[in-house]
Amino acid sequence: MGLTEWAYSLSEAMLSEPLPRRWAHSLGVAKCARSLRPIVGDDAELLEAAAVLHDVGYSPAIAATGFHPLDGARFLRDQMGSDERVMRLVAHHSCALLEAEERGVREELETEFQLEHPDLVDALIYCDMTTTPDGTRTTPGERLDEIVKRYGPETIVGRFIQRAAPEIHAAVRRVEQRVAQVSAGSQPM
Repeated sequence: MGLTEWAYSLSEAMLSEPLPRRWAHSLGVAKCARSLRPIVGDDAELLEAAAVLHDVGYSPAIAATGFHPLDGARFLRDQMGSDERVMRLVAHHSCALLEAEERGVREELETEFQLEHPDLVDALIYCDMTTTPDGTRTTPGERLDEIVKRYGPETIVGRFIQRAAPEIHAAVRRVEQRVAQVSAGSQPM
């Protein structure tokens, strides 16, 4: 079984029944990751696997700390023996260090899981922040507004996502620029 096939199977097993909307979101994020194959090259399978698994830490079967990036990455490491790069992307997806700081677990996250290559981190941010909770495409601004409204501006998630917004927008711009460069280079003259 290949990495992406394994990742889809595991994510479905952990999310589809207890959290069908989260599963739909994960499928949408993975679909977006597939669309970025031209800019991630040899890491396309890795990005897609991390995309479909990025929210696995929400699964009630494994949620331990209540901080889904850390719970998901620990589960992948301790119980699944996952690819290390997938674990790192799951651990650090969508500016997780800022939320970890809000929750008082930044040092744990940094110590246990190294950051992955910045281009892949940006790509996963792009995929997550341009996908609605139902798995359809959206803009980063609409996605950020939806998160703040869903959780509330004064909650941990609300505060974190507002702090992370400038970096999220910057990551999305970097990915869009890379896509445009690749597209421009592939157009016939």
